[in-house]
Amino acid sequence: MIDRQTVDRILDAANIVDVVSDFVTLRRAGANLKGLCPFHDDRTPSFMVSPSKNICKCFACGKGGTPVHFIMEHEQLTYPEALRYLAKKYHIEIKEREQTDEEKAEQSERESLFAVNEWANEWFQKQMNETVDGRAVGLAYFRQRGFRDDLIKKFQLGFCPDKYDAQWQAAKAEGYNEDYLLKTGLCIRHDNGKTYDRFRNRVIFPIHTISGKVVGFGGRVLDSRTKGVQVKYQNSPESIIYSKKRELYGLFFAKQAIVKQDLCYLVEGYTDVMAMHQQGVENVVASSGTALTHEQIRAIHRFTENIVVIYDGDAAGIKASQRGIDMLLAEGMSVKLLLLPDGDDPDSFARKHSATEYQQYLSDHQVDFIQFKTNLLLEEAHNDPIKLSRLTGNIVQSLAVIPDEITRTFYIKETSQMLSVEERIITSAVAKVRRQLKEEKQKEREREANRAQNLAQGTAQQTDSHEPAGLPAEPLDDPSLLPPDIAGLPPAEQLPPNAGEAPLGGATTGGLRNKEQRKNEHVLQTEQLLVQMIVRYGEQTMCTVKDADGEEQPLSVAEYVQLMLEEDDIVFQSPLHQRILQEAMEHLFEEGFRCDRYFENHPDLAIAELSTELAHDKETLSKRYQKEATTKSDEERLDELLPHLMADYKLAIVEQELQQVVLEMKDAAVLADKERSTELMRRFQEIKKIQSALGRQRGDRVLM
Repeated sequence: MIDRQTVDRILDAANIVDVVSDFVTLRRAGANLKGLCPFHDDRTPSFMVSPSKNICKCFACGKGGTPVHFIMEHEQLTYPEALRYLAKKYHIEIKEREQTDEEKAEQSERESLFAVNEWANEWFQKQMNETVDGRAVGLAYFRQRGFRDDLIKKFQLGFCPDKYDAQWQAAKAEGYNEDYLLKTGLCIRHDNGKTYDRFRNRVIFPIHTISGKVVGFGGRVLDSRTKGVQVKYQNSPESIIYSKKRELYGLFFAKQAIVKQDLCYLVEGYTDVMAMHQQGVENVVASSGTALTHEQIRAIHRFTENIVVIYDGDAAGIKASQRGIDMLLAEGMSVKLLLLPDGDDPDSFARKHSATEYQQYLSDHQVDFIQFKTNLLLEEAHNDPIKLSRLTGNIVQSLAVIPDEITRTFYIKETSQMLSVEERIITSAVAKVRRQLKEEKQKEREREANRAQNLAQGTAQQTDSHEPAGLPAEPLDDPSLLPPDIAGLPPAEQLPPNAGEAPLGGATTGGLRNKEQRKNEHVLQTEQLLVQMIVRYGEQTMCTVKDADGEEQPLSVAEYVQLMLEEDDIVFQSPLHQRILQEAMEHLFEEGFRCDRYFENHPDLAIAELSTELAHDKETLSKRYQKEATTKSDEERLDELLPHLMADYKLAIVEQELQQVVLEMKDAAVLADKERSTELMRRFQEIKKIQSALGRQRGDRVLM
């Protein structure tokens, strides 16, 4: 983990104009700069960069943020990776925190394996480009396949010579550890102790992580040796840095194009990816001949929810891939399929067409998954009733895994029309399959479900028994405190049947619900103002308080907010707001900690975006909470503003609870229950008392 001081040095050095200018051409626009947005297809400059605030933002797609978040979004890196990217740009040495011996050993091994792979990657390229055999065999192979030299260089393709242990000997001569050569799978040791190169006499395709590190290799035997060879490709074995189920070939080169096009093409092999790049289609990845996995799907889903799966004309391959389609649907992906002419794959098809023709074909022949699957299975059925029944069941299985109800309903309607089957029948069948799927998952989720249920029950009990601070113990029976339409109601047993029920359309309670919604919004708005104070001034001293020894101790803004909430057993209603408060308290006493910097550069983009917006909001609270004109800033009036704002927040919560009570008192079933009605009326009186007390605390001032 990067230590805090190093993070601060990186954040201090990172200049938004420098960082963005590496990727976007910027032009001066008053005090700011603007350019074409790199995150969407922008034809008119909508991407603004503010040097004074050190942030950027696209006013069309909304993406942007601090230098760290720009790099995270543009390069699709994690937060630590983005920090390391900027550290490298500004020549800042990364200082890691002290690790345990186990962490050091694992980290050392991981770094060693990456180092060996990086050396091997360069060695393979040198063997192909700088040796006679490499150029005559390896480079000639790629050129014969029609790949341009710039593409060969871009994908860092290489060649391993046809010698038993050439790489093994070269690595040892350069001082690389034998153990790491074996663990990466570059070399293999026989039982007799002899060691040989795994990829000898093969052309090499390095496999990169999303950040560009080489985790493994794919080696293909040359065409002259493929006759009688069952396995043309050989991949690196599983290791602590390489897992086949996680990696997608070409994702490192495709990620920006996927984000920009909001679409990903999925193909099967290495050369398919390269062929599409050569035809100008860069938003493409390959599963590298392995069955599609959940991890690979989620990696794609990080960049887009739209995917087009490209198949060649091999019917057996298409049929075998149907499980992958259902997995994509289950992950919430929008799936289309594209079938190439019989006998062609993306690579061979590219060699027969120009880039324009290729791209046009991709655009014109994408078919929605349900249409593709239905047409495919209908061809197999040949109007056979039994086969048609199985066909419907097959499609129902796919429909059942779609998580979004609206999308699922749309596809059910489309399937009904295509198969000429009543919509209700398909809906019923889908519901049945979904129930079965739910039952199948029940056992594995039983423990988590029970824990969640117990937690939910505990929360509900706390909510039912929760009483705001200062609640009087004795019952209050002041009818003047009851709402006008509740006070004076007859006893519940005297109410006529259906009393209190709303007419059709909910006219009786509709206004209350609207009021309740407005109260909820008011609570969150007031809550956000408190969070804004934490983001801007959280570590700053608001006032001083006396400790148990009578000595004055400073109280920061974040501490004050936490103290006032704990006083009445309140937590923020927004999980995002609560996280900001919790993390402020966790880091408050770290040397040099600043809330604005910490939250604006937070690894969680949701927190970072909210914090950036709050930190740079021009409106001041002083305008809301001033009796008379003042030149003081919010920062100078923290001791005045925070108590006012906290009182408003608590009052908003009380009013929210009050509205909920009134809404429940309007319910017909409650009106018919004398005991419950009486309890609610007394509860209403109690809350009104608290509301009055809080109102007096606020004093005579301008309200929001």
